[in-house]
Amino acid sequence: MPRNLIPSDATIKAIKPGDARTRLSDGDGLVLLLFVKGGSHGWRFDYRFAGKRNMLSLGTYPDTTLAIARRKADATRQMLAEGIDPSQKRRAAKASFVEARAAQEREAQGLPPLDSFEAVAREWFGVKKDSWAKSYSDKIIARLEADVFPWIGKVPVAEVTAPLLLEVMRRIEARGVIETAHRALQDSGQVLRYAVATGKATSNAARDLKGALRQPYVKHFPAITEPKRFGELLRAIDHYAATPVVRAALKLAPMLLLRPGELRFGEWTEIDLDGALWTVPAMRMKRELRHKLHGAPHLVPLPKQAVAVLRELHALTGHAAMVFRGERHHDRAMSENTINAALRAMGFSADEVTGHGFRATARTMLQERLGFDPDVIEAQLAHSVRDNLGRAYNRTEFVQQRRKMLQAWADYLDQLRKGAPVVSLRGQKP
Repeated sequence: MPRNLIPSDATIKAIKPGDARTRLSDGDGLVLLLFVKGGSHGWRFDYRFAGKRNMLSLGTYPDTTLAIARRKADATRQMLAEGIDPSQKRRAAKASFVEARAAQEREAQGLPPLDSFEAVAREWFGVKKDSWAKSYSDKIIARLEADVFPWIGKVPVAEVTAPLLLEVMRRIEARGVIETAHRALQDSGQVLRYAVATGKATSNAARDLKGALRQPYVKHFPAITEPKRFGELLRAIDHYAATPVVRAALKLAPMLLLRPGELRFGEWTEIDLDGALWTVPAMRMKRELRHKLHGAPHLVPLPKQAVAVLRELHALTGHAAMVFRGERHHDRAMSENTINAALRAMGFSADEVTGHGFRATARTMLQERLGFDPDVIEAQLAHSVRDNLGRAYNRTEFVQQRRKMLQAWADYLDQLRKGAPVVSLRGQKP
């Protein structure tokens, strides 16, 4: 096709407003539309691609001179010869520019790149956090921010491979915190699963790391399970010089199988001394948030020894809300370190016993020494107990069995405290 039909720039400059022509053709698709851009002339390239006609803007005159327009037209013709649609390429370039600019703006605002591992992780966290207890969600995001985001946060989530993820976990293992590495891998796996579900990735690299990490050493709360030694502890508690509040907590902690937080945050409105029952609100139990909000409370039948301790304490703190009030601030619970500090002061090391370890003591002795049904024990510990069909027992079940069990447990502790030989229900001496 003929080209270079416009003689020169002078020809274009000679065009005056009111000219009857609407365009000048330079041949082979290059045309100049007259007075189309606020009075300026606009260069266009008219072409066909895949059977469809299209027109591409090449700039305005005089900023884009005749020579420049011809060079742009030649470049466009070359693309067509290579099977490339110039309009699609321009749109892609524009989109890439917009994306790059948006990425710069996000970086300036301290935000991670779109569809990066961190961006998807924060999106996943935003979806899930309302279903978790705040303390749990805080741990998850803190772990990701400290141990994962610094290394793969900016990597596109679709490009996170198993070797790359393993490298991150190895860094955590190198610090000696094996359990943290396993938890970080679990968190990362949930993020990647979310990425697959939302179409941001095609595979979950965490699944390929099963068995790749060192196994953590499971360290249980220290607990005394030898009856004679536990009797020594009970006698030490009886003779420990403590405030009435601390003394009551020390007496009840081994007796009621409650977690330290469930015990020390107790309020008098939860306790029915006449009915010998403590109803611990679901919100204070160790449960998923939905069960905290909508689950049943945890029932703690009170043996007569516990009722006696609480009645004596009621004379001191019963006029206020908190059962175990703090020494300085009576509207707050006593410190979380109070029980453990008292145990240390009595000469029992942290390697031997902790406040939380009383639960393990009871769990062991109730079954091995007193012969109680493990399901009843687990129900009192507020663990999720399932039957052979996989159904979770309601935590309010076994109330009568648990009442009998806790009274037997309190009586057993009295005998250990006295140092007398005790015959278990299994016919064994402790």
